[in-house]
Amino acid sequence: MSLVDAGSSVLVLVDYQGRLLPAIHRGADVLARAVLLADAARELDIPIYGTEQNPRGLGPNDEAVRSRCDATLSKMHFNACVDGLADMLRLRHGERPREVVVAGCEAHVCLLQTAIGLLAAGYTVRAVADASGSRLAENHALAMKRLRGAGADVVSAEMVIFEWLGSCEHPRFKKVLALLK
Repeated sequence: MSLVDAGSSVLVLVDYQGRLLPAIHRGADVLARAVLLADAARELDIPIYGTEQNPRGLGPNDEAVRSRCDATLSKMHFNACVDGLADMLRLRHGERPREVVVAGCEAHVCLLQTAIGLLAAGYTVRAVADASGSRLAENHALAMKRLRGAGADVVSAEMVIFEWLGSCEHPRFKKVLALLK
């Protein structure tokens, strides 16, 4: 067990698509937590990647997510790794990250399959429960249980953010703390 390391992680936001979000249980809260994560990642210079499932059919990601992503992968497979996600992930200096913080919709389909794909590709995976959603709360709970069993850490947005910071002496602590208030 280790803490999330800002210097070796990226953020992946899976399928926060406008046509899908209204059907997601607590969709507005899930979107707000994803945006919070993205804003903290941006403040800490952590790369942010998005995915969009069949964007011709489901439309693009919500603009609040899309505008915060450094790159967005259009995909047809539920596991974004099949469409190249694992290979495109890079830290700011071009190296492959060791860990991926991942959140998204639907938790029991695309998020689950993408996280399992990232684990298979050798990444440490941190699945952010409160920034992920499914149409049914039961499916979200089952996804988090299955992810934990597969080897992912199931965490909250605040857990990730404070681990990225590491200390109240971090030079960007006050700016990131303001995002949480």
